[in-house]
Amino acid sequence: MFKKLVAIEPVSLIPSAEQKLYEYAQEVILFDDIPKDNEQIIQRIGDADAVLLSYTSSIDKEVLNACPGIRYIGMCCSLYSPESANVDIRTANAKDITVYGIRDYGDQGVVEYVVSELIRYLHGFGGKQWLDQPIELTDLKVGIVGLGTTGQMIAAGLQGLGSDLYYFSRTRRPDEESKNVKYLPLKELLQTVDVVCTCLNKNVILFHDEQFEWLGNHKIMFNTSIGPSHDVSALAKWLEHGDNEFYCDTAGALGDDSGKLLTNPHVNCMNISSGRTRQAFDRLSQKVLDNIERFLKDNNM
Repeated sequence: MFKKLVAIEPVSLIPSAEQKLYEYAQEVILFDDIPKDNEQIIQRIGDADAVLLSYTSSIDKEVLNACPGIRYIGMCCSLYSPESANVDIRTANAKDITVYGIRDYGDQGVVEYVVSELIRYLHGFGGKQWLDQPIELTDLKVGIVGLGTTGQMIAAGLQGLGSDLYYFSRTRRPDEESKNVKYLPLKELLQTVDVVCTCLNKNVILFHDEQFEWLGNHKIMFNTSIGPSHDVSALAKWLEHGDNEFYCDTAGALGDDSGKLLTNPHVNCMNISSGRTRQAFDRLSQKVLDNIERFLKDNNM
């Protein structure tokens, strides 16, 4: 059991999971607002040996140095790599602090978002339409850039509705290729498909002017990544052509700090996270609890 567990901000646990936390620590403190700076984060952590956070705050080297009692940090958000994490994992590891994160809890909602928005645009259900006549997903050439869990699920969903699927990834996926999801180098993929969907780790910017030139015009782009997968100025230039459409669910995935692109008629951003469903919160909560229990068991606490 921990001596003191602190959630430094809202971490999206369902009520039963919040209650379960009291079985893991002698003292539990759950803050219901986002800390404004490192000073407030340090104050909230204090002498806690266990810390929870979501994606809206960060725990960096300064915080870790100021809070020597920390033994465990639970990220109640996606963790794919140290580079993309909002916790300084390398410093934490050097201090013998265990950092666990979660993943694959909101993917179903993301798949439904992509399929729904694409169908609406192809059929003209939302006030604008890709071609002169409504078309189905049948035989539509779609490229997935980044074939992790979300990318695989999007590919399966669209393929099940008849689309022609291609992918580019840093590593080949023979299991997906056996399902007729065809690998192409990025340039060839962008020159082949009508729709591209980026499913990349946070902080991975893959689309610059050159990549948009490869993609060409009269095309459709989705970004399902947590952050932008593109250079914002390059995206704005691509949209100037007038017959390209860009889709993302949140302003964070658009990545435009100026807010100008949100008003672009060819940017379709509802600014609601498609992965934050009731079922996603259930999965998130269970994964967070599983991580805590794993740490306590491994450390005989």
